[in-house]
Amino acid sequence: MAVSGLPPYDEANIFARILRGDIPCRKVYEDTWALAFHDIAPQAPVHVLVIPKGPYCSFADFSAEASSEEIAGFIRAVGTVARQLGLEPPGYRLLANMGTESGQEVPHFHIHLFAGRPLGRMLPGVG
Repeated sequence: MAVSGLPPYDEANIFARILRGDIPCRKVYEDTWALAFHDIAPQAPVHVLVIPKGPYCSFADFSAEASSEEIAGFIRAVGTVARQLGLEPPGYRLLANMGTESGQEVPHFHIHLFAGRPLGRMLPGVG
């Protein structure tokens, strides 16, 4: 069930198609709860997307509708990916866009993991 005010999940979105195996990806990690793969248009030397395997259109949908087991499994998967890529000592950034004003392009909840260079401030002029 979709969160009030959010669109229903679109089974034709690109991440749903990747999860079904209709579209290939450069897989980094996969478990019961999540799939991680390299972004096709990287914005940093390391740019990996981590997506839950469930049909959640946004963070709002995922946080309201996913089971505690799904949420814990997904968050652990994000941490596992960062550790396996050796990103903890130098550091990394996690970013999740929610809605059109944030720049969310794919209506499937996902986290961007950026690393590989100093990333600077998150928003210019914000301390």
